[in-house]
Amino acid sequence: MLAMISLVARTMEAKVTVEKAEYKGWTNCYRVSNGEIEAVVTADVGPRIIRFGFVGGQNLFKEYPEQLGKSGEKSFQLRGGDRVWKSPEDQATWAPDNVVVAVEVTPAGLIARAPIEPATGLQKEIEIRMGSTGPQVTVFHRITNRSASAMEFAPWALTMMAQGGTAVSAFPPRGKHPENLAPTNPLVMWAYTDLSDPRLKFTRKYLMLRQDPGNPQAQKLGMFNQDTWAAYVLHGEVFVKRTSADPTKRYPDFGSSFEIFTNNEFLEVETLGPLSKVNPGQTVEQAEHWGLFRDVELGAGDENLDHVLLPLVHSVEGAR
Repeated sequence: MLAMISLVARTMEAKVTVEKAEYKGWTNCYRVSNGEIEAVVTADVGPRIIRFGFVGGQNLFKEYPEQLGKSGEKSFQLRGGDRVWKSPEDQATWAPDNVVVAVEVTPAGLIARAPIEPATGLQKEIEIRMGSTGPQVTVFHRITNRSASAMEFAPWALTMMAQGGTAVSAFPPRGKHPENLAPTNPLVMWAYTDLSDPRLKFTRKYLMLRQDPGNPQAQKLGMFNQDTWAAYVLHGEVFVKRTSADPTKRYPDFGSSFEIFTNNEFLEVETLGPLSKVNPGQTVEQAEHWGLFRDVELGAGDENLDHVLLPLVHSVEGAR
């Protein structure tokens, strides 16, 4: 239950409110809302967006009940929600985010900024900019190099979705042989990727992955699409995240701008920025536009997805 304890900021012109709130054991959280949608950001740990949904509706993000309200652990905790990591993945990627973060309220939302990580010298932050009306928000995932040395990495935005839904993403525009002879994109596999997995479905235009609470096997795929997006359908509602990738730049994991992962606990939709040399004091950023939609039922096949889902995706431009 989300319990309000004090009003921090209300921007009357924008109709976006930012309220300090208790959320499931964390006493220092912030709720950003425009009256239609809401995002809850933790300040006792993180930065994390632990809830995103329609006001009074379901949380489309995963939560780990046994980890809610806790902080100060020595190791990284999954917790759920949306977070920012560095890519390529290594031991430093899993640096704990279990301490208090600073929150700066802005006219359209807030910025949640973690302390510098002692083990990595990196500082992470998430900014929310919510539209004054409508179910859209822009989320900026940033990492600043506060160490004394340059590093090479990419910003990585990971959103853990609640159980029981289905994720959809698109391949770049399809063509025909022999008119289109050049390859269009990589399809990236991990050692545990299993293309025979019944949770996976490929069509000519789309990749679909179903979250199954009864299947504990990890599954992951990556790919590149200049118009990178993912949709997650859960109980008739659809969460969309969308960003742009630059084909002239180098991306992690054999050129992936999008990655998708699932097991029996959650499904994760992930976008990645380009790899770059990040000098001391420099910041890299991965901006995503999010949207929410109600009363959506997806059928099977490209024609249905083109008709039902694609217009929703194309309408997501976020708040700027």
